[in-house]
Amino acid sequence: MTYYKEILRLSAQGISVRNIALSLSQSRNTVAKVLKAAAKQDLRWPTSDSISEADLEKLLFPVADDVQAQRMPDFEWIHAELAKSGVTLMLLWYEYCEVCRSNQVIPYQYNHFCRLYKKYAHQTKATMRIQHKPGEKLEVDWAGQAACLTNSLDGSLIKLPVFVAVLPYSGYAYVEVMPNMKMQSWIQAHINCFDFMGGVAKILVPDNLKTGVDRVYRNESVINKTYNEMASYYGTIVLPARIRHPKDKASVEGTVGIISTSILAALRNRQFFSIQDLNSAIREKLAEFNANPFQVKEGSRQSVFLSEEQELLLPLPIEAFELSTWVTATVAYNYHVRVDKRYYSVPYEYIHQKVDIRVSSRIVEIFFQSERIASHRKLEGKQGSYQTNYKHMPKAHQEYHNWDADKFVEWGQGIGPNTEKVIKSILASHSVEQQSYRTCMAILNIEKKHGSELLEDACQKALIYTPYPSVRIIKTILASNETRVSNTQSKESIVSSEYAITRDTGYYGRERNE
Repeated sequence: MTYYKEILRLSAQGISVRNIALSLSQSRNTVAKVLKAAAKQDLRWPTSDSISEADLEKLLFPVADDVQAQRMPDFEWIHAELAKSGVTLMLLWYEYCEVCRSNQVIPYQYNHFCRLYKKYAHQTKATMRIQHKPGEKLEVDWAGQAACLTNSLDGSLIKLPVFVAVLPYSGYAYVEVMPNMKMQSWIQAHINCFDFMGGVAKILVPDNLKTGVDRVYRNESVINKTYNEMASYYGTIVLPARIRHPKDKASVEGTVGIISTSILAALRNRQFFSIQDLNSAIREKLAEFNANPFQVKEGSRQSVFLSEEQELLLPLPIEAFELSTWVTATVAYNYHVRVDKRYYSVPYEYIHQKVDIRVSSRIVEIFFQSERIASHRKLEGKQGSYQTNYKHMPKAHQEYHNWDADKFVEWGQGIGPNTEKVIKSILASHSVEQQSYRTCMAILNIEKKHGSELLEDACQKALIYTPYPSVRIIKTILASNETRVSNTQSKESIVSSEYAITRDTGYYGRERNE
């Protein structure tokens, strides 16, 4: 799907179309089309919170646009097609001409077509020196060399990963040892780095590691949802380096080697028994590393960072990002979803729909097509427990939800004392009061079918048999009463008939005596 709000937000920060497309895993044509439609509709960021993605799509594209005419060849596609066996520029030019004619556009001549492609190929193959802008990028990675802790029990060494981050413009670095390379450590290292630098760069450039990138295709990477959420919370975006292109994050690659010598190797003869002590020692060496003067130009990494770059970083939010995990689930027929063997309600309209669930340490949020449809406080303790918002129920279930023990007893009093006794006995027969509500509702349905007088009479008879009558006993008594009344009515109809022949018991007794 297309993330219209995110495209508008990133464009407002001055991010290029190509970088927006890479960050959101969208095609560049889609991003360009959205921005063009937004400019045409004079729609700017920020948008109103009440406008959903679906509403924004209707505003941007009220009527399906006609297929845009193709004026320039798609040289990226052409370059990829030429790598296939038997494909030539002449063949691709013919296909290009057919597309142009179908869109009523005059195509380029073959000679000009070839010249444009050669120019494109020359430009893409050229290597140019990237001039970094202050506060624009933060390159992050795990260092190749691990740090070591000493096991206090047997003296063995425990290897731990080292997180490294560098601002390419100033070279200002951050280093921290983490307990592992899992997502929680990866996100926490970023949060600590942002606090250390006092701000956030506009772009994060990681490697294509599994912690930050879910899948890597030929031309794009799919960012891990939690990592992307963290970046969005801090107002930055994630643009992974291309596969087998170390120059995309040359600063951090170079800094890793320097840090291995200046920090990790310098601490090789010291023993550390906790991560806190090791990180404290690394922080001291890191301060020296950032303060060391440059060999060629004036100043140091720290001086350039403080004077030219820090003020251009994005400001930190009031509260740090809270780590969360995402799972996918299908809404059950009881309009609940299961998270960690506990159940949370969603509006019943979403039954049998797939939803995305964000689970943090305190909150469980449920999303359908990027729109939040429910939010609950995270349940703790016993598994199998439910948290239900009665507004998520159908109307019939809401009526049932509004009943309680006092209301059932009050209803029984209105019918008669025997019905009241039956209701109280049912409520007292369950260890959990709510478990008896369904039985009480069954008796209420009996009253609707047979009336108050018959129900009161049946309850009176049921209490003679047992102090704890069940719904089945009451229904049996009512059914026997109906049978008895039916038989009595049939006898009365025979006796009252004008032509009926009736005989008493004496007659049949006399006949037997004779």
